[in-house]
Amino acid sequence: MDIRTTLVAILIIAVIQQVGCAVTNNRSDLPYPAFVQTDELPDMFVAALPGVRAKQYVSDMHTRTSSNRIDIPPDWSGTTGGAPGKSLEIFVLAGELKFSEFVLRSGGYAYVPPGNLGFRLKSDGGARILYFLDDVDASSVIRSPLILESTLLTWQETSPGVFVKELRADPGNGSKTWLKRIDPGANLPWQSSSANREGYLVRGEYQHSECFDGEAETGQYLPGGYFQRPANVVNAGPAASATAESVWFLREQGPGVTAIVDRCIVAETGP
Repeated sequence: MDIRTTLVAILIIAVIQQVGCAVTNNRSDLPYPAFVQTDELPDMFVAALPGVRAKQYVSDMHTRTSSNRIDIPPDWSGTTGGAPGKSLEIFVLAGELKFSEFVLRSGGYAYVPPGNLGFRLKSDGGARILYFLDDVDASSVIRSPLILESTLLTWQETSPGVFVKELRADPGNGSKTWLKRIDPGANLPWQSSSANREGYLVRGEYQHSECFDGEAETGQYLPGGYFQRPANVVNAGPAASATAESVWFLREQGPGVTAIVDRCIVAETGP
């Protein structure tokens, strides 16, 4: 299969969907995915990764962008492909994935910017990964692949009981990917980000609030919990808490500035 054919095939899902569709969240009064548990989603077919099981969160069939959790079976091999104008992010949740000559274990991270040819992927014993395909604007300055083990990074405390590990930060377009650890007893104020934010609960038990139409909607997350929150939506607040030490994988695809607010308020959404 030539590269162009591979690009067209990347993440085409063999299910009829609407353009820009998103998973149905389990709270019908929220217009965006929140409090989603991955294991409750149907399995999807991923044309570019034959033989895997995929749970898809959001996708756009016209732009071929999507967010997925993928289970790779033992003795599997494939490729990242190459996508002009597209970037690929992989985060290993469990198992082991060989990324070219590198071995990524649980906590392993890889970012492939646009214009790079496909890297070989292989798993002997199987793996569970997060897999994101995104558009990237011309202001992005990261042009070389990033491969790292997050377990080797040090947690940086940002507030009492809240810690982060930076995986990627593009000074050009402001996009970033990071891990966030929230310890039991940590307080999270009402806040918002000026960029769309996407999150997956890697481990722990966590409760969070979404402020929608001036009312707080609070829900529970277990490992595998997912959300994709639009920009400027107020969230967290006094009900947000970790029952057990919780680690989130988080992404923003633009320059996000976090603002602290004093209460749940109606805020204008959008960039």
